[in-house]
Amino acid sequence: MKKHRINIFKAIFNYRYKDADMNSYGNARQVVEFRIEMKKFIIDLFMLSVGVLSAGFGLKGFLLPNNFLDGGATGISLLIAELTGFNLSLLLILINIPFIILGYNIIGRQFAIKTTLAIVGLALCVAFMPYPQITNDKLLVAVFGGFFLGTGIGMAVRSGAVLDGTEVLAIALSKKSSLTIGDVIMLVNVVIFATAASLLSIETALYAMLTYLSASKTVDFIIEGIEEYTAVTIISLKSEKIRHMIITKLGRGITVYNGERGFGRSGEKLYDMKILYTIVTRLEVSKLQVEIEKIDPNAFVVMSSVKDMKGGMIKKRRLK
Repeated sequence: MKKHRINIFKAIFNYRYKDADMNSYGNARQVVEFRIEMKKFIIDLFMLSVGVLSAGFGLKGFLLPNNFLDGGATGISLLIAELTGFNLSLLLILINIPFIILGYNIIGRQFAIKTTLAIVGLALCVAFMPYPQITNDKLLVAVFGGFFLGTGIGMAVRSGAVLDGTEVLAIALSKKSSLTIGDVIMLVNVVIFATAASLLSIETALYAMLTYLSASKTVDFIIEGIEEYTAVTIISLKSEKIRHMIITKLGRGITVYNGERGFGRSGEKLYDMKILYTIVTRLEVSKLQVEIEKIDPNAFVVMSSVKDMKGGMIKKRRLK
């Protein structure tokens, strides 16, 4: 009887111990997740702040002193301010409010909060930050004004927000029509530039287009990253040799999928084969093609651009 009681006690003790262990694990996991979220929040806040300051510099240091325009919601604000003399800072907030509400409905609360902070921050920078006027040269104003404005927009996007609400409108309309996001943004800007040409001057509209092009290219550069990467899928009967070549000569990581051969040059043949997937930099594409050609001239190679990525071996030091 006593032994039986001891066994029962041990069973209860072990159960409690495991339960406490699970609670400890759950708490530790919550701490890890909290640290990751806080790290992401701090990075996003820093990038958003830099983006707002950069966009404010583009506006007050280049565009505003020279009566230049841009595309999107910022361009609409600049155009109305130019025509009516209304306060630009208030216009930046008022015109973007509908887009923030739309973003809240189709993207989420966190996006709406970040975007609100970004737009209010930009309005405050325009109203109170003493940015110096850099130049009066129209070409420099268009190029570098667009550059700093695009840098700000790109940094905001990477932090999970926008400084121009027309992008949210483009996302919403693209879901309900056959138009792409780029098509919607282009149509909005065509209307803005046409209005500027008719109400102000054709020269103003042309410089606004140049500013917009500079800003959009900078946004692409900021979002996609400094380096451009290419994803490569390779289907070959000599996949093992190609895999070894990619690891030893290029120093890149590789993923191997199990596949089944279907219809090819030699007709329909069903047998198992390995499919290779790797990511290389743009400068390594040519070398990879040459090395594959040496091993298997009949290899089927598919390449696609990669906008952004994280982890893996691509950003690590290459093997010697």
